[in-house]
Amino acid sequence: MSSYILRRLLGLIPTLFFASVIVFVTVRLIPGDVIDLMLAENDISAAQLSREQLLATLGLDRPMWEQYLRWVGGIVLHGDLGNSLWEGTPVWDELARRLPVSFELGLMALIFALALAVPIGVYSAVRQDTTGDYVTRSFSILMLAVPSFWVGTMVMVFPSLWWGWSPPVDFVRFAEDPLLNLKNLLLPAIVLGMGLSAVTMRMTRTMTLEVLRQDYIRTAWAKGLDERRVVWRHAMRNALIPVVTLVGLQAPLLIGGAVIIEQIFVIPGMGLMLIDAVTQRDYPVITGVFLVVGVGVMLINLAVDLSYGLLDPRVRQG
Repeated sequence: MSSYILRRLLGLIPTLFFASVIVFVTVRLIPGDVIDLMLAENDISAAQLSREQLLATLGLDRPMWEQYLRWVGGIVLHGDLGNSLWEGTPVWDELARRLPVSFELGLMALIFALALAVPIGVYSAVRQDTTGDYVTRSFSILMLAVPSFWVGTMVMVFPSLWWGWSPPVDFVRFAEDPLLNLKNLLLPAIVLGMGLSAVTMRMTRTMTLEVLRQDYIRTAWAKGLDERRVVWRHAMRNALIPVVTLVGLQAPLLIGGAVIIEQIFVIPGMGLMLIDAVTQRDYPVITGVFLVVGVGVMLINLAVDLSYGLLDPRVRQG
């Protein structure tokens, strides 16, 4: 198992390399120029320098390949993601402050999605073609059809118009007040997890139905085992393997959706940081956020692969 994990970790290196090249080049192809923005907004540090001097000061006068090598060299040798072009502060310091917020939001959304989707999906499969099955399937289709950013906007707007209430926008960190922090993130996490729960619910139902038709499940029924043991102990271990794969594939969408949700609910996570950086064409911040997100998605997929062995002993033996 340890050699397998090592091989997978080494396999992440070329993937990260190509991803870093694509991100580094792509962000510099975004229409607009950071120098023009600085001069147009009368930035104090920019006003005292000419355009050429400002380019040289920020290191943007060098060829793109040289800028990339300096950036990668700083990451490999010193763990340095560079400094913000606007603030001059280290990108890693800002990421370290915002990453726990986005991680907490994504984790809460994932927990909500699984807690909702798995039991309902199993119930829908066990009670196939009943009224409850039709209701849950219709509910999952509705959640698939409604985008999370629309739901988030409606949650922010209509309660304030009808009842004079709106979700809190004064974010409190977990270390300061855990209960208030969870209260602040609960509604955004529910909105973010709705889409994932719909897909997972339908996959859980489909795979549970397939497993329940297997011969060994019929044998368990014939032996007189109760329904709870047959479904949750014998059927679910095999039915959950494709579901776990789906959850791993949905991780990038969960992170991407968090960008919009953080903007709507004014949550100071990496999503809000990324939007501000793109608006300001702050290249080091943009590349730093994408690099951290890319590493996170790859580690999630690795964790999904390793979880197969816990669900199915045959995978562990292979």
